Amino acid sequence: MQTSINNKFRHNPDIDEAEKILRSCVHCGFCTATCPTYQILGDELDSPRGRIYLIKQVLEGNKVTEKTQSHLDRCLTCRSCETTCPSGVQYARLVDIGREIVEQQVGRGLTTRIQRLMLRKILPYPSRFSLLLKSGQALKPLLPDTLKTKIPETQPITTSVATSSHKRKMLVLQGCVQSVTTPETNQAAARVLNKLGIELISAAGAGCCGAVSHHLSAKQEAIDFMRRNIDAWWPLIENNNKAEAIVITASGCGATVKEYGHILQHDPKYAQKAKHISDMAKDISEIIAEEKLNINNLNSRPKKVSFHSPCTLQHGQKLPGLVEKILEDAGFKLTHVNDAHICCGSAGTYSILQPVLSQKLLNNKLSALENEQPDVIATANVGCQMHLSSKTDIPVKHWIQLIDEVL
Repeated sequence: MQTSINNKFRHNPDIDEAEKILRSCVHCGFCTATCPTYQILGDELDSPRGRIYLIKQVLEGNKVTEKTQSHLDRCLTCRSCETTCPSGVQYARLVDIGREIVEQQVGRGLTTRIQRLMLRKILPYPSRFSLLLKSGQALKPLLPDTLKTKIPETQPITTSVATSSHKRKMLVLQGCVQSVTTPETNQAAARVLNKLGIELISAAGAGCCGAVSHHLSAKQEAIDFMRRNIDAWWPLIENNNKAEAIVITASGCGATVKEYGHILQHDPKYAQKAKHISDMAKDISEIIAEEKLNINNLNSRPKKVSFHSPCTLQHGQKLPGLVEKILEDAGFKLTHVNDAHICCGSAGTYSILQPVLSQKLLNNKLSALENEQPDVIATANVGCQMHLSSKTDIPVKHWIQLIDEVL
C-alpha cells in the first residue's frame, strides 16, 4: 500500500513504524474472515482492513472524526487477523499507534473520559480494586442483573502455598486483577513448579504489567509501569543472579511483557534491559512443556475439559495448541471447540467499554465451549476466566489448576 504521511506527524517516534506496517498491507481481505467484530457487524470499517484504511487516512492528514474513533474502539485487539495475514502485517501495533493519535485529535466526552480514567486508576492497583470488589460483592443483591454478572464471587485465599527452596528459581508476575480475583492461579503454579524442583519468587515493587494503560492510549503511564517492573526485577536477574525466567500465568500480561523490548526500544536507559526482560518472559505453559510431569492421581475416567485459548496466548504470544497438548498428555479429554480462534469478548477492558459486542461474543463462545457438556472449562487468562464465569454454571478454571489437582 502506498502512503503519504503528513509532515505534522513526522515528529512522532512511532510514525516510521506505522508507515512500514501500512505499506506491508496488500488489502487482500483474508483478515476479514477471522475478525470477530466484522463477523458480527458486517461493516468493512469494523474489520482490520477497514481500520488500517482509516488509520492511513488519519496519518495522511485527512479529517478525523468520532466515527473514526468508534471504529478503532470497537477493535478487540485480539490479533486473530495477524495469525491469518499472509503478509505478516503487525496490525495490533498499528492500531495502538492509531488510537493514540486519534485520541489526541478528537478527544472524548466527559463521561467517557471519567470511565476510562477510573479503569486506569483502579484495575492496576490490587488494594484499590479489592476495595471496589468487596463493595460490589456486599451490594450485589441490590444491583441490576447487568451488573451482578460482572461481579465475581469471593474466592477462598490460601495463606500458605507450602513450597520448598530450590536451586532453580523463577520470578513470578503476581498480576493486579488476578492477585485479587483468582489468587489460586499463582498458588497452583507455585505448587506445580515446586514439584518440578523450581521455586517461584516475587520481586517487591513489581506490579501491573502496564497493559491496561497501554491499550487505553495512556502511553506514558504504561511506560511508567513497565519501567517500575524492570527496576524491581533487574536485581534478581542481573548477571544470571537468581531467576532463570519470568513466569506469567495470565496470558494477557505475558503478551505485554514480551513486548517491553519493542515498546521501550527508543528509551536509552531501559531499551537493553527491556529486551532482556522480554526474552526472559515465559507463559507458564512454555515452562511446563519443557518439564516432565509425573501424573499420579488422575481418575480412571478422564475429566472432560473444554479449553478456551485466549487471544493473547494463541495470537499474541503465538502459542496455539501448547496448553491443549499439556492437558491431553496429562490424561484429560478435550472437547472440540468450534471457532476456537475467535475472541470470547473479554479483551481487557473491552467487556466494560463495549458491553453489547462483548456479550454477543461471550454467548457465541459459551455455546461452543458448552456444546459437548464438559465437566470444566479451562482457560489461560484471568480476564477470560472472569468473563466466561459470569454466564455459565460450568466451573471455569485456569488450566494450571487442573494440572495441580493431578500431580
